[in-house]
Amino acid sequence: MATPSQTNPSTRAADARGDVPRVSIVIPVYNEEGILHSAVIDLIDRLRDAAATEPELASYEILLSENGSSDSTVAIGEELAARHPEVHIHSLGRPNYGAALKAGILRARGEYVLCDEIDLCDVDFYTRALRLLRAGAAEMVVGSKAMAGANDKRPLLRRAATLTINGMLRVLVGFHGTDTHGLKAFRRDRLLDTVNRCIVDKDLFASEFVIRAEREGKRLCEIPVHIAEKRPPSINLIKRVPNVLKNLARLTYVIRIVSPRD
Repeated sequence: MATPSQTNPSTRAADARGDVPRVSIVIPVYNEEGILHSAVIDLIDRLRDAAATEPELASYEILLSENGSSDSTVAIGEELAARHPEVHIHSLGRPNYGAALKAGILRARGEYVLCDEIDLCDVDFYTRALRLLRAGAAEMVVGSKAMAGANDKRPLLRRAATLTINGMLRVLVGFHGTDTHGLKAFRRDRLLDTVNRCIVDKDLFASEFVIRAEREGKRLCEIPVHIAEKRPPSINLIKRVPNVLKNLARLTYVIRIVSPRD
């Protein structure tokens, strides 16, 4: 499998990627050959339209954070990057959603960072979240699939899994929100140190990130989102359960013992 060239996050400002964008959109991808091209092109088109009412979206980069795909995801991503200067792809080299998301965030150059999923690409969330961030109403905005006003059209098993995990997070580590996984937007300068302090990867990096931000006193805001996936999950939900439970135990240890609240 071809691997795109790696860029050291500490030297990214000196690369040939042009002017620094206002917004960085980070999207982990794994075995997405079926939808990657169409999803990215559609996202570019919708960002162009959205920039008419949300000026921050006139200056953006799309960071495809590939992690261990065995199909043609890398080749498609490289082709997109070659044709569209705002698109970039880097490869982690192994399947690990959390590590890929973290790597993408560390490569982000924008003042505002948006974390999305390739089967969502929710530009409506971008515009609502950016308005809150720009107004100073929050330092991180979480798109919740579980709060009042949300519309989650995923299969019943996936909706139940979201409620179960977030319920366990509230009990085990004192999380006060309704969702941690999925859409997020934040000011890079306010949250980058929090990202670097995260220890858990794979499925629960996103959860640790939100929980740490909350515990550190960052101003968090949840807004409801509408979720309608474009394809089934790339990894079977049932097969993920053992790793999720193991990482949930690790996250509990990290939050309760290693990094207790002051």
